[in-house]
Amino acid sequence: MKVLHVNLARGFRGGERQTELLIRALSDLDIQQVLACRPDSPLRDRLQDTSGLSFCDAAGQLSGHSLKAQADIVHAHEAKGVHWAWLEHQLNKTPYILTRRVDTPVKTKWFNRKSYSAAARNVAISNLIADHLKQRNWSRVELVPSVMARMSADASVTEAFRAEFADKFILGHIGALVDKHKGQRILIEAAGRLKQSHPQIQILFFGKGEDEAALKAESAELDNISWMGFKSNIGDYIPGLDLFAFPSRNEGLGSTLFDVMNAGVPIVAARAGGIPDIIHHEKTGLLVPAENAEALYDGIVRLYESEELRQQLVAGAHKHLVNYTPEVMAQSYLKIYQEILSER
Repeated sequence: MKVLHVNLARGFRGGERQTELLIRALSDLDIQQVLACRPDSPLRDRLQDTSGLSFCDAAGQLSGHSLKAQADIVHAHEAKGVHWAWLEHQLNKTPYILTRRVDTPVKTKWFNRKSYSAAARNVAISNLIADHLKQRNWSRVELVPSVMARMSADASVTEAFRAEFADKFILGHIGALVDKHKGQRILIEAAGRLKQSHPQIQILFFGKGEDEAALKAESAELDNISWMGFKSNIGDYIPGLDLFAFPSRNEGLGSTLFDVMNAGVPIVAARAGGIPDIIHHEKTGLLVPAENAEALYDGIVRLYESEELRQQLVAGAHKHLVNYTPEVMAQSYLKIYQEILSER
């Protein structure tokens, strides 16, 4: 079997990380693979050492279609990749699947209707996304959640990080600094209240993004907020947190939560998008109403004041993680690939 993956994203975010994890896990199963991506895609460097993988230049939807890239099945990992896969299907009759990772309904444009309905499978990473796809009455919908990456922390970096905030209870947030998606302003508003009631709680934002300058300006008077920037080795910092807040306004699933859970850090998160697929209230974390700074504040304080609850949530999260490994994801997709090929 030869699988042609398509990811035309310029940068490296959650979807690209999941693409990488799947390709590596399928490589361990000796699946021959091709990745169609931009010439400057970060995935090239990250996957350069992967056995059985070759690359195909695809700067856009119209490029990269060639006989050398032909495969048994095409797997599109983001929106532009879906259109690319449809064109490949028109040119070479190759069946394709797509993975939908965002929790907003697909826009009903002509190209979307064509490309989503012609897919052999529409795969969703959360129940909410699956519901959106089913409402369109498009191709058969499958559910395959995102998974965690296995990250080993450098203890010396973690210890130095803790030492920097030695007298503080560290509450962390990780995500692109794009408020309309990740909801940083909600956490900043909660931080304003925490400064008065719990000044020993220090809120750390990790990441970069288009709203960075604005968010920093808006929080300039809050000395209980620290902007840590983007960390390529974020896995070294997560174990140093005492608590993690995830106030997203919308979220396909929130795969960062797996890394936090795996590091043994308790979580308070918004009940938004696919987050409830991972965070089960008072079992694997606390859920609070989305876009509600007061509710987020209450959840933070509740966890701060109860070490017993924090430990309970960490234990529940650890048990839950067995369902979210790259190996499980690879087997799920392999089953889908095999079903489609057998149908042909």
